[in-house]
Amino acid sequence: MIIINKSGVLRFKNLKFKCALGKSGIGKKRKEGDNITPKGSYKLLGLFYRSDRIPNFKTILKKRKINKKMGWCDDVNNKNYNKLIKLPCNFSHEKLYRKDNVYDLVVPINYNTNKIARGKGSAIFLHVAKKNYTPTKGCIALKKKDLILLLKKIKSKKVKIN
Repeated sequence: MIIINKSGVLRFKNLKFKCALGKSGIGKKRKEGDNITPKGSYKLLGLFYRSDRIPNFKTILKKRKINKKMGWCDDVNNKNYNKLIKLPCNFSHEKLYRKDNVYDLVVPINYNTNKIARGKGSAIFLHVAKKNYTPTKGCIALKKKDLILLLKKIKSKKVKIN
């Protein structure tokens, strides 16, 4: 099991990585845009990756190549809220295919995905950290090399954020 604590440390077995968290820390997520990394137990839902930037590697997660038409809906008024979508679209979303490296690896966690509550928060991912571990909008971000190592080593999809 992957364990992430409020100090910005991710632990998996004997591995320990620094990570960026939401600007407002770990806590009870109340609404879209509150910058909170949601406290709780979750599962990793799969891996989206940029095949032009990341060499293929083995992981237990189902992998999917990111293309220019992939996005994630964060529009609370849209029926596709907190889901993968096809671009272009007219509603608020995040592009998965980006110029920076932040979404070279994207692992959605199952926060607000089973019975989606609109406005409760969307697009909670494990992804690549910006330089100096700039805080996120609620995601967990690691150095690219650390995230690849973690994804190669995991044998379980369980994540605990506390």
